[in-house]
Amino acid sequence: MIPIHDVNPLRRTPWLTYALVVANVVVFLLMPSAAHTLTGNPNLAQLCDLQAFVERWGAVPRELLTNTAPALVPTGRAVVGPQGTGCLLAPPGYGKTPVLSVFTSMFLHSSWTHLIGNMLFLAIFGNNIEDRLGRLRFLLFYLVCGYAAAYGFALTDPSSTQPLVGASGAIAGVLGAYIVVYPRARVWGLIPVLFFLPLRVPAWLMLGMWFILQAFYAFGYGTAEAGAVAYAAHVAGFVVGALLGFTLRRRPRRGPS
Repeated sequence: MIPIHDVNPLRRTPWLTYALVVANVVVFLLMPSAAHTLTGNPNLAQLCDLQAFVERWGAVPRELLTNTAPALVPTGRAVVGPQGTGCLLAPPGYGKTPVLSVFTSMFLHSSWTHLIGNMLFLAIFGNNIEDRLGRLRFLLFYLVCGYAAAYGFALTDPSSTQPLVGASGAIAGVLGAYIVVYPRARVWGLIPVLFFLPLRVPAWLMLGMWFILQAFYAFGYGTAEAGAVAYAAHVAGFVVGALLGFTLRRRPRRGPS
């Protein structure tokens, strides 16, 4: 089900949620992948450039747990060697702090589809959590969930050298808090059954089904692409967001500011 709108009034304009959406879009437009994802036909030089960019700014599980950078990284240059064409590797010419890479990775996305899907969920569900917490607390909440998701995934695959990118983990935390704080809020969504059928369902049903699917995929069931998507990060972010959401239920609603 694709969410399109929730029936959950706001008391103030969610400026921080809007700012996060804008920041993610701007960063994506500045990434090497922005141009060729529209054509779907990148050349080797573009792929090498993107690989170097993601390696530098993405969060690599093995680096997160060992707090060390790799000896060789992609330089962004395409070369022809004895075994054919490929991307040149060399010692990094920059310093990378693994713990800070989690922050930068939360603003990177692999494709327009990846970006739009994440921003849709953030815009629909993030505004109410920001409304409940206030801007600064919401920013802290968002970052905590993003970090929990990245390190949670790293613990499930500590030897992985595949960089994590995307705001999915942090947004999963937003969904976890939403299902706890606003379980009965009505959400309009589109169900793809031959054609898109609009339906209004309670948040606990839509987000609960979303979480079950993420957990199912995290164990490698139901999809052949489980290794290409960090479903375990979604699960970790959602669980942490839900746990924090229980503290919000006991917190009185703040007035507009």
